[in-house]
Amino acid sequence: MKANYHTHTPRCHHAVGSEREYIERAIEEGFEILGFSDHTPWPFKSNIRMSMDQVGEYTDTLVKLREEYKDRIKIYIGYEVEYFPKYFDELIKELKKYPLDYIIQGQHFVPDELTGFYTGAVTRDITKLKAYADLVVEGMKTGLFSYVAHPDLMNFVGDEEIYRHHMAKIIETAVDMDIPLEVNMYGFDDGRHYPSDRFFSFAKEFNPRFVLGCDAHKPMMIRQPEHAEGLVDFLRENGIEYGDNTIKLRRV
Repeated sequence: MKANYHTHTPRCHHAVGSEREYIERAIEEGFEILGFSDHTPWPFKSNIRMSMDQVGEYTDTLVKLREEYKDRIKIYIGYEVEYFPKYFDELIKELKKYPLDYIIQGQHFVPDELTGFYTGAVTRDITKLKAYADLVVEGMKTGLFSYVAHPDLMNFVGDEEIYRHHMAKIIETAVDMDIPLEVNMYGFDDGRHYPSDRFFSFAKEFNPRFVLGCDAHKPMMIRQPEHAEGLVDFLRENGIEYGDNTIKLRRV
């Protein structure tokens, strides 16, 4: 594949390696496009994301590297953003003060990090499943997200028909708005509950667009699908075709 749009930096406190190391690794692996989308800051303290006062330095670093490497690879500047309605408009206003190419939606918490629940925690609570699906859809309908990262992060282990009923809302909206859904390579490599056959085996029935995301938290995680053991088989079994993996970025 030519492109990866899901790359982190140490500013999120759970990634390692310099931006230059990620870029050099992407070039080695044959990528033509590398998008950085570190976890967005919010106006509250968090140990899993950069702080608001790091946005300028994050941007400046990538702008300089984009110019330095312009003849070898295209660099895009983005963020992985949760849709938190309480804070979202103010966040976008702040981020737009700097060069910004795109954002991707990664809904780790509902309704927000301070007052809500972590969506990757095992649950049988139908109200949480519904809340997750509805919030992801609401975020998608802003029209600002270029794709949905790990759409199957919600770790609902209850009734199959209920799961499909609510998760189908995300897939149908993705089709209606032509927003790709991500197959998360980090989750696959790490043996997490996502990407899941449960989600993708029925997602293909709606014929959405898919995108692969390295979700790289260290340089070696920037790699082609055939270098992740078993991933190509997973994609084939779930009818997922990713082509060159390039997508149209939605400008914020």
